[in-house]
Amino acid sequence: MKIQTETLQFLQDLAANNDRDWFQENKPRYEAAQSNMKKFVKAVEKELSKTDHLEGSKLFRIYRDVRFSKDKSPYKNNFGAGFTRATKLRRGGYYLHIQPGESFAGGGFWNPNSPDLKRIREEFAMDDKPIRAIVADPVFVKYFGALKGEELKTAPSGFDREHPAIDLIRKKQYVVMRPFTDAEVTSENFLEEVRLTFEAMRPFFDFMSEVLTTNLDGESIVDA
Repeated sequence: MKIQTETLQFLQDLAANNDRDWFQENKPRYEAAQSNMKKFVKAVEKELSKTDHLEGSKLFRIYRDVRFSKDKSPYKNNFGAGFTRATKLRRGGYYLHIQPGESFAGGGFWNPNSPDLKRIREEFAMDDKPIRAIVADPVFVKYFGALKGEELKTAPSGFDREHPAIDLIRKKQYVVMRPFTDAEVTSENFLEEVRLTFEAMRPFFDFMSEVLTTNLDGESIVDA
């Protein structure tokens, strides 16, 4: 199973002709590209399910919600897909983004709610050695380089700006990302590379899952 060059070409042409008339005229091309992506996403889900427990996968709609946006372009210039981990004990989500020149596989904790963000920060303030070991692992570095995400300019309320782990504590997001070229996206082994990329996230996901399902004493806070 692979992503066809025609799928990327459709997205490239859509970016240059993002209007409803063009889209309607090229509806068969869209339907072919969408079908290709649906099959690829299902193939990724099948492979990932061999090593993780998933609730399922979802290919997101290409139609944009323009109600509150200054950009009134009716369509996204990409195909995005999410893969949800199963049960409250498994946290973190996988995401695949296909867009000419900007494709990537990523995942993590994009917008943690306030309680989750506070819990993560408290964990890192108490002991940052486990997470630093994970992000320094050669496999993690090979695939993702470093832990990414938006940051506050200073320490969040209740935390010492001089804390040794302030670089982790001031983050608002904890995400990882691996970019792919168009040639890589349409190659025969892209499915395998996506699988390997998602599997490389697991030590990070598993650690964060443990943090977010326990209190600072290590006691479970998840209902049985």
